[in-house]
This record gives sequence, C-alpha cells and structure tokens, in this order.
Amino acid sequence: MNAETRIVAEAAIDMRPRSAVSGGVGLAGLAGLVSWVLIARHYGMDGSWSALVGIAACGLPMVLWSLLVDKVHHHVETGLDWSGPPRPLRDSLDISLIKIAGLWATWGVIAIVYGVARWYWQGQYLFSMELFTAAAPWLAGLSIPYILWIDRRLKEPRDGAYAFGQWLTGTGAPDRALLHDHFRAWAVKGFFLAFMLSIVPGGFGEIVRTPAAEMAASPLALIRWMIAAMFVIDVAFATVGYVLTMKPLDAHIRSANPYAAGWTAALICYPPFTLMGDGGPLDYHPGTADWAQWFAMYPALIVMVGAVLVALTGVYAWATVAFGLRFSNLTHRGILTHGPYAWSKHPAYLSKNLFWWLSTLPFLAANGSIIDAVRNTIILGVVSGVYYWRARTEERHLGTDPIYRAYAAWMARNGAIPRLIRWVTGRPSKPGTMPAE
Repeated sequence: MNAETRIVAEAAIDMRPRSAVSGGVGLAGLAGLVSWVLIARHYGMDGSWSALVGIAACGLPMVLWSLLVDKVHHHVETGLDWSGPPRPLRDSLDISLIKIAGLWATWGVIAIVYGVARWYWQGQYLFSMELFTAAAPWLAGLSIPYILWIDRRLKEPRDGAYAFGQWLTGTGAPDRALLHDHFRAWAVKGFFLAFMLSIVPGGFGEIVRTPAAEMAASPLALIRWMIAAMFVIDVAFATVGYVLTMKPLDAHIRSANPYAAGWTAALICYPPFTLMGDGGPLDYHPGTADWAQWFAMYPALIVMVGAVLVALTGVYAWATVAFGLRFSNLTHRGILTHGPYAWSKHPAYLSKNLFWWLSTLPFLAANGSIIDAVRNTIILGVVSGVYYWRARTEERHLGTDPIYRAYAAWMARNGAIPRLIRWVTGRPSKPGTMPAE
C-alpha cells in the first residue's frame, strides 16, 4: 500500500460520527423564520403575537422536514413500533390513564412554582405567564388523545409520567430512576421555556422596527441590526426546542443532567439566579464603554470589528440552528456532530465568550480607572471560566453515551479548534483524548 492509498484509507476509517440531526431541518426552520421576518417588516407587525407567529414559522417547517424528509418518527430512539397495527386500546388504557394523571400533576407542580415565584409576575415574564394561562386548557385537553394514541405505538409506554402517576394513585412501586429523570427533565423545560418565551418579543420587535434607510445610511446601525437578528434566530430555535420535546419527532429528552455542578453552572447564567447581570458579583461592565465608542474616530475599524462581532454571533446562532428541533440546556437529546460542531464541541460557548471580550474590551476603562480595568478583566475571565465549567459538566453528562465518546475522540484528533489549540500551545496530540476547548 503506497502512502497516498494509506492516507485515503485512514481518512475513510477515521470518520466523524453521524449527527443525530440533519442539516436540512435547521435550514428549513431558518427559511421559515426569515420569511416571516420579511413579511413582518413589510407590514410593520412588530408586536408580541407577531413574534409568536415567527416561532411557529420557524418550528412548522422543521416539523414537516423531520417527518416527511428525515422520517424521524421511524428512528429507533423514539421507541415507537410501526411494524404492525397498534396495540388495542384496552391493553394500554390503564397505563395511559395513570400517565395522564402523572403528566397533569407535573404541570400542576410547575404552575404552583410559577405562582409562588415572584419574578414570574414582573417585567417580561408576564408575557410567558399570559401564554401559559391561555394554553393550559388546550394542553390538558389535547394531552388525552395524544397519550392514548402514542401509548398504543410505544414499545414501552411506562415512562417517567407513568411512574409519577403510579406514586400518586398508589397503583404500584414507581421506578425511582424514571421518577428522578422525569422531574429533572420537566424542571429544565419549565424553567427555560418561561425564560425563552419572555425574551421573544423584545428582540423580534427590534429587528422588525429598524428602518432599512437607517441601516443603509450607517454601517454601525447595520452591524447592530445583524447582531440583533442573530440573537433572534438563536432565541427562536431555542424556544421551538423547548416546546417540541416529543417522541414522534425524535426530539424527546433522553436524559437530563443528573449532576448538581451542571445545574449550578447553568442556572447562574440565567435570571433570577444570574450572577453576570447589572450589579451582580460577576458584572464586568462598570466603567466600560461600548466597543463602537472606542473606534468612533476610525470608520474602517468600526466595520472590521463589527464584521468580526457579526461573525461571532453568526456562529452562535448557527450552533443553535444546528439543533433543529432539539435545543435544550442540561439535557441529552441526541449527539450533534455537524455544522459548527464539526469544528468544536462547544462552538456556542466559544463564540459567545469571544464576543463578550471583543465587544466589552474590559481592559479599557472609559472612566480612566486602572482598578476598574483590572477588576473587569479578571471578572470577565471568571465568567469565561464559568462557561468552561458548564462545558465540562455537559461533557460529563453526555459522556455516558458511546456516540458522544466517539465524537469527542474524533474531535480531539481532527477538530479545527483542538488542532489550533495544540498548535498555539505546542502540545502533542494524544489519540483518543477528550480535551475541552
């Protein structure tokens, strides 16, 4: 075997593991969202309900693509059996009724938490509460035929909701592992869906209202609009992901992170627990100035730095688009290996932190205080450390899946970011290792 043949053979063997999500589903959702934004801009529809239509315009094409093109409902991971007729209703009815009781009780617990926690009845969260209040009767009603149907197709219909229903009704000893994962999964969904819905209208309204003439007249205005648009894309896909955690779409939660460190690292990045907000212990903004102010006298630098910031937010949004229907914090919903995840295990965290460093420039203090400059630089370094911590806790959780271990090992050998890190640090490659990025 000559050298060329050997290299080709080795390249063929050392293949990146297949991604759980196709590239087409994210592109379908992006096309739907962009189409609605253009319509909303044309007709001046910048309100909250128009923003919700944007979420639907993002989600519906992904559902259709997933079912009609990718045929995800036939994936073995769904647990659905399509090999023959569904089991008779009488054989699964008792299971379904217990499961409905468990599901409704779960929603009731979440509703109590919403009602007790004051922050859900202030500011932007009011929008989420209004939506949940309006949707609750519909969800309760539709859950009945849905569960009656899916339990007739599931190979094993006894899931976490069933285990909770068992405990409530005293109809058997529930599986504790299923119970714990059920509570963790719904805690993730209840916490993050309320937050995502609360921020949907603000960003959407901003990109719809900004006049085209203003963007055409000012490169800075265009840059700010493009950055805002990337965050709107990110929020739209994330919101769809939290809504559509469904087995027929192969978008269900396989497992929720069982480690307290993972929850801690994630929750301190989101309200009301966020430590990075104004006045928080990890607030790195006091005494800083907006990046554009530092380059105000240099139009070329405004464009160059702005282009980098747009690119970073583009990677951040792309990392969420790549999930398709499956985005969610603190959960395992299938291993992604395509798009930006072919470069890095954590493209969103990398791009987000680089964006903060470049847009804030914490080592420059607008008030002239060296103390503020040093303090802000150290604190932003700590913030980046928090995201490194999040990445490691996620790897610990996902590392229970052999597909993720194979992907991490492939990334360590072939990923662009790990190779760049090795080149910069001079560290040799160790086959099979899983360095964090």
